[in-house]
Amino acid sequence: MRNSSDKILLAHGSGGVQSRELIRKLFAHHFSNPALDILGDSAIVDIPQSQVAFTTDAYVVKPLFFPGGDIGKLAVCGTINDLAAAGARPLFITAGFIIEEGYAISDLEKIVSSMARAARSAGVDIVAGDTKVVERGSCEGMFVTTSGVGQIIAPKPIAPSRIEPGDAILINGPIADHGVAIMTAREGLAIETPIESDCAALNSLTERLISVVPDTKFMRDATRGGLAAVLCEAAQNQGFGIEIDERAIPLREATLAACEILGIDPLHVANEGKLVAFVRTESADTALAALRNHPLGREAAIIGRATKENAGRVNLITALGTSRQILMPSGDLLPRIC
Repeated sequence: MRNSSDKILLAHGSGGVQSRELIRKLFAHHFSNPALDILGDSAIVDIPQSQVAFTTDAYVVKPLFFPGGDIGKLAVCGTINDLAAAGARPLFITAGFIIEEGYAISDLEKIVSSMARAARSAGVDIVAGDTKVVERGSCEGMFVTTSGVGQIIAPKPIAPSRIEPGDAILINGPIADHGVAIMTAREGLAIETPIESDCAALNSLTERLISVVPDTKFMRDATRGGLAAVLCEAAQNQGFGIEIDERAIPLREATLAACEILGIDPLHVANEGKLVAFVRTESADTALAALRNHPLGREAAIIGRATKENAGRVNLITALGTSRQILMPSGDLLPRIC
C-alpha cells in the first residue's frame, strides 16, 4: 500500500482525500467482499428468513499486539464467539476504528490483515466500517468496535433458564491463558514457559456441538471475569446450584504458576477461546467426544454439574476434597484485556 505518509494523520479522519485513500487502499483491500466493495454508508446483505442474533462490542486491549494475537484478531473472534455461543452461525461483521494521530500505518495494516485472516477462516464477511482519527495521546494507539449478525441454527433456545439439576458442564480446554498472556506481555514479565492467548473463533466448534447434541441447553464464551463469571451468571436467580471439580478444570502449569506469582485466581481470568456448555447428563459423553474431535476442543473436559442444592450458588470441590463458594469477580483484576 502506497501512502504519502507512513503515519496516521488527523487528515485521515477528516472524510476527505486521505480518508478515502486509507479506506480504499487498506481497509477495502483486506476486507474485500461484494457487500463491502460498494463502499456505501450501509451494507446491503442477504439473510435467510430465520431468527437472527445481533451483538456489539468494543476492544481497548493493551498492548495492541500480544502473544497469540492482536487487537484485530481479538475483535473478530470476540464478536464471532458472542454470536456462536448464542446458537447462531456468524455471517457479517462491521468494524469501527478509533486511531491515534501518529500511529504507524504499517502496524495498522498488520492489524487489519489479521482481522481479515480471522474473518476468512471463520467464514464471516466484514461488510462495513468507520474510521476516526483522534489527537496524539488520546487513545494509546487504537480502539476497535465491532457489531455482528448471525443466523440462529440451534433448534432450541440457548438460555440458563433451561438448565436443570443433573445437567453436565463442559469446557473445551485450559482456562486463563489469554489474561495471563496479556498481563505478562504488558508488564514484561519473564517466565520460563511462554504463555500465548487462546484467542480463536469458536463458531465451527459450537456448530459441531449443536449438530451432535441439538438439545444443548446453554453456552457462553468465558471472557471477562473468566469461568467464575460465566457460572455465577448462569446460576444467578435460578432454581439450581452449580458444583465444579477443581481437579477436572483444564489449566496449564505455566499459567497456574503465573497466576500464583500475580496473586490472581485463574477462575477469574479472561479467556478468548473457551466455551462453557451445559448439556443433559445422558448427552455429556457424546458432547465431550464432539468437542475433543475438534482442533479447539482436544483438551475438553466435563468439569461439574448443576445441582438441586444451593440454588443460585457456585461451589468448587477443591483438590483437597473441601468445598468453597465461587463468587462473581469484583473490581478490575486485569484491566484492558479485551
